[in-house]
Amino acid sequence: MLISKTPYRVSFFGGGTDYEGWYKHNSGSFISMSIDKFCYIYARHLPPFFEYQSRIVWSKIEQVNDVEQIIHPVIREGLKLERIKDIELHHIGDLPARSGLGSSSSFSVGLLNVLRAMKGRETDKSKLAIDAIKLERDILSESGGIQDQIAAAFGGFNYVEIEKNGEFNVQKIELKQETKLEFESSLLLVFTGIFRNSFEIAAEQTSKLSKNFIQLEMLSNITNKANSILKQASFIKDFGELLNETWLVKKEINKNISNTVIDEIYDTAMQSGAYGGKLLGAGAGGFMIFVIPENNMSNVRASLEKFIQVPVKIDYSGSQVYENKSIFRGEQNV
Repeated sequence: MLISKTPYRVSFFGGGTDYEGWYKHNSGSFISMSIDKFCYIYARHLPPFFEYQSRIVWSKIEQVNDVEQIIHPVIREGLKLERIKDIELHHIGDLPARSGLGSSSSFSVGLLNVLRAMKGRETDKSKLAIDAIKLERDILSESGGIQDQIAAAFGGFNYVEIEKNGEFNVQKIELKQETKLEFESSLLLVFTGIFRNSFEIAAEQTSKLSKNFIQLEMLSNITNKANSILKQASFIKDFGELLNETWLVKKEINKNISNTVIDEIYDTAMQSGAYGGKLLGAGAGGFMIFVIPENNMSNVRASLEKFIQVPVKIDYSGSQVYENKSIFRGEQNV
């Protein structure tokens, strides 16, 4: 049994500029952070003693004799891509899907990683991200950008530049240990309680990229500014305020990105002392991220007590594959 462990991500700046319709004309950049919440995929070759050839367990249980019969599109096309037929595969996630944390791309990256490990193949992080992008954007024709696949494959806290040809350069944001701990303690995920279909929202945003040129250019400038302030010894206040600026611009791009519940959470957090925040993912639901000074954290959390809250830390590992139960014993990955 092999197990892939792939992080979810928080996207801070640059969302939208990672869409092909934007970066192929203007280039793009984003700042994101992989978090200590994960997508797990357990996989093994299915023994030849069953009436079916493959068993797939996600929110459904699929038992099929032909890969083409698999309902889950990423699993079906991933198995075809890797030419694997006899498989038992189980998916478990720390946080819910359709919640703005890049879970679908974490799944794609984790799936390709574990399937290749089953065949004894090693894949570097860049290749893993590129192939997950190909699977989602080219093979499945799903709308969206390319930042989630990169974040899931590489892990860490990164500034990423995207060239017009789609090539990307991942630059690790270096933080001293004391600064890292202070930054992590300032972050809070808040769940709106709303699930949404990110592909539909992403498709709408893709169709309006040219109309939102000014706003996307503003987001690009904010991303570059954020990358600069992250080099300062103390950046948390400025970082949070830039998030607030980003959120206001994002709301201009799509009036449907927010709603009364999201506005209530955001206004309450800001009135209780947050520096800033934003909704994660394509919009309309899922998680929100806030940057909050230490002396106001308890106030913000109390004011939002009716909503699920999740503190997070940076994950630096990216997608990894482990054998048997070594994932729980901290042993060497394969």
